[in-house]
Amino acid sequence: MEKITIVGAGRVGESTAHNLAKAELCRRIALIDIKEGMPQGTALDIQESAPIFGFDTKLTGHNELDAMAGSDLIIITAGVPRKPGMSRSDVLDVNVPVVTEIVDEAVRSAPEAMILMVTNPVDVLTYVAWKRSGWKRNRVFGLSGVLDSTRMASFIAMETGFSIKDITAMVLGGHGDTMVPLPRYSCINGIPISCFLDAQTVARIAERTRQGGAEILALRKTSSAYDAPAAAVATMVDAIQHGRKRILPCVAILDGEYGQNGICMGVPVILGSGGMEQVVELELNEDESGEFVRSAEHVRADLARLRLG
Repeated sequence: MEKITIVGAGRVGESTAHNLAKAELCRRIALIDIKEGMPQGTALDIQESAPIFGFDTKLTGHNELDAMAGSDLIIITAGVPRKPGMSRSDVLDVNVPVVTEIVDEAVRSAPEAMILMVTNPVDVLTYVAWKRSGWKRNRVFGLSGVLDSTRMASFIAMETGFSIKDITAMVLGGHGDTMVPLPRYSCINGIPISCFLDAQTVARIAERTRQGGAEILALRKTSSAYDAPAAAVATMVDAIQHGRKRILPCVAILDGEYGQNGICMGVPVILGSGGMEQVVELELNEDESGEFVRSAEHVRADLARLRLG
């Protein structure tokens, strides 16, 4: 990719830009934010770290959305973050018009781009972006499962003491309290975590995963998570830029997969140069399937509020 635009130069946007620049995942990064001077200062600050980290990526800051012109990928982090005690759905009404304006300009200025949604509630807003753009579903997808799965893997490492390098986890469903951690598909060097952890501990890890973002927000009080989300976004961008065809859980528009249509949910997908190239369907048992359906109902409830579902 030649150019990536990040709309929203807050903490998630800034950390994302720095991760992408350090990894040289594109030649140019445009940071856009409505706050005067904020994206310009953020871009300059990151640029001045280039001699230390050794990257040639060029960063610029802008206050107008048309600066996304010519982008290969548009990462949307703009919007109102939730505060302690709020759910992701609580910021829905405020963030829909923000995302709509961004997508409309993307269609005008960067008609060949892909959109990676980060703003919450990400499942609903990914659907909004897809419907508003009219683009094929492979070009519009969102962050959730990569972040949720890395949180679950981190908690498994904390409980077992094993190297994080050997741990993989899988989380499906909506990005919220109804997400569906899948212990059966979570392993330590290919060995199911049930071989090392009892059922009570696994259940505790699953619940902590569901509350992973809220836990950080409650501790920080003035800021939600940004380092882990930014690292998760960079993982997705790396898969696209290098055409790795990685199997990663992402928010994807479903077209019959998992028995769902016309909805965005976190599912494993093949992520490569074509974006979301294919949804991978896992065989779910009765309990897992039931949890997935309940999560879908929660997402549909938010869609129904917007009269989009």
